[in-house]
Amino acid sequence: MTIPQTFIQELLARADVVEIVGRYVQLKKGGANFMGLCPFHGEKSPSFSVSPAKQFYHCFGCGKNGNAISFLMEHAGMSFVEAVKDLAQQYGLQVPEDDASPQDRAHALEQRQKQTTLSDVLEKAADAYRKHLKNSPKAVNYFKGRGLSGEIARQFGLGYAPEGWRSLASVFPSYDDPLLVESGLVILSTEDGEDEKRYDRFRDRVMFPIRNVKGECIGFGGRVLGNDKPKYLNSPETPVFSKGRELYGLFEARGALREQGYALVTEGYMDVVALAQLGFPNTVATLGTACTAEHVQKLFRFTDSVVFSFDGDAAGRRAARKALDGALPFATDVRSVKFLFLPAEHDPDSFIREFGKDAFARYVSEAVPLSRFLIDAAREGCDLNSAEGRAHLASNAKPLWLQLPDGALKRQLLGEIADLVQLASRELTDLWSPRPAGYRSEKSKHQPISSDSSPEYEGYGSSSRKKYEPRPRLSGRALPASRADHATRILLSNMAALEVLSAEDHAMLCELPPPHGPLFVWLESQLHEHGPHPWVALREGLRGQEAEALAVRLMSGFELGGVDQKEESMSELRNLLNRMLVEQLKEQETEAIHAAKADPSALQRYRELQARRRTLEAPASSPD
Repeated sequence: MTIPQTFIQELLARADVVEIVGRYVQLKKGGANFMGLCPFHGEKSPSFSVSPAKQFYHCFGCGKNGNAISFLMEHAGMSFVEAVKDLAQQYGLQVPEDDASPQDRAHALEQRQKQTTLSDVLEKAADAYRKHLKNSPKAVNYFKGRGLSGEIARQFGLGYAPEGWRSLASVFPSYDDPLLVESGLVILSTEDGEDEKRYDRFRDRVMFPIRNVKGECIGFGGRVLGNDKPKYLNSPETPVFSKGRELYGLFEARGALREQGYALVTEGYMDVVALAQLGFPNTVATLGTACTAEHVQKLFRFTDSVVFSFDGDAAGRRAARKALDGALPFATDVRSVKFLFLPAEHDPDSFIREFGKDAFARYVSEAVPLSRFLIDAAREGCDLNSAEGRAHLASNAKPLWLQLPDGALKRQLLGEIADLVQLASRELTDLWSPRPAGYRSEKSKHQPISSDSSPEYEGYGSSSRKKYEPRPRLSGRALPASRADHATRILLSNMAALEVLSAEDHAMLCELPPPHGPLFVWLESQLHEHGPHPWVALREGLRGQEAEALAVRLMSGFELGGVDQKEESMSELRNLLNRMLVEQLKEQETEAIHAAKADPSALQRYRELQARRRTLEAPASSPD
């Protein structure tokens, strides 16, 4: 789906960022701006500023900043398109779709209306289940027996589906309504030779409503109270519910994820609710399925640290291995992924009740880092005392290592794996990515080949300790005149680089004046919806866009070479963005100084801005 940039600009012009942020953050007027406690990190004194004049928010503590759309993305965990649609709905606007036919638009409208209707049906059922809970002593006793308070039950909307095959008939005007089947609440049986039968999917079960990031009920999980099977029962896949994309408890945990600094991922509904009761409200759970890349990506919208909790048995190890596969593509240098394995006789609930909250917190802090678990997974079953075993390890490690995004973590793991298989780093990368016969880099043609360095990472901390030599400039035409042009060119040629930029970088790029800012907003939307695309695909998508002329001009005759040049381009991009951020911070410092005349607290903001700028201006040491 492509949303016209003109509509996005109109939407941002109509929306009031103070009003949008004010729905989630208590704001007070402070000079020309509004101030409040930052919703993205814990703080006791307000450092979160919202500017009605610039329609922009900025936290002087954690650096988060952006506009009304980015606030919904950061705070509510929405994708770009979800945020635009949500904001448009609030202001009574219809989101146009450039690349959709009238039939496609009509179908999309019908689907949106159906999703809204299904959510309404599910909400009505959730209300009924909550009322039934109050009248069911055995369901209340079950929750009390698990140590849950009434407050936690209300927070998570816990309920009870009574015995009986058609209890929902008393809730909905028509039990034959097709929406009851489509929402997964009612099962329709059409066995051969028999009349159609309808009956409730959930019977005699305590109920856990599943909510999306906006708080809408999209499905249920039910736990049996007797001995029936299955023990846990989920809603089926519906137009509003997909197990592979949703996480139980994410809506309830949003604030806690930022306050606690990490997400704890468990395996069941009761784990989430019980841990919230016991002091870990930052817990979520997968919905009876293995952790997917979409789960991990969704979590990283809220926090930069994820801890997966599993049982210590073989099944827990297998589940952790699947979670590793989902996490690897998102394990950048600024994110943390860990794996917690509890003793076989404990789940998180029982562990905390026996050993206490502090003991569990220590267990979490000592969880296995992704780097160690990756190597443990790769070396499983490999005899490192034999050449065959080491070769087996190299084969196991290759698909795992290749999934990692480029960065320091990937380079360090390359060295560790190379040491284990008793090869030089360059030999290992040559083995994993063989070069054409007779290939030698331009640099290596004029110097001896070092057995300890890799062509991909030549000059970056190799044990040869040769003096670092800058690589040749990127091929193509002369560098663009402005920093914004240069950054645009690099990101159009290597769109995946957007995934490793910070929220501060994204906000700054999207706020650039036209045509650069709208182009970056468009690139963000493409990344969220379709993932990274090469320039040839982006070129087609840009046809008719406002920034098409800029992009075509910058990319005309430009080609990004191999691994070496891509790495160089990332280094250049980081330097460019740092310089652009420095200029932005200088402007904000000037504003803070002027504001300090009427607001003494602005002086502290000035010092924080100055410290941040000096950090960016500090020269980085050249690698040896």
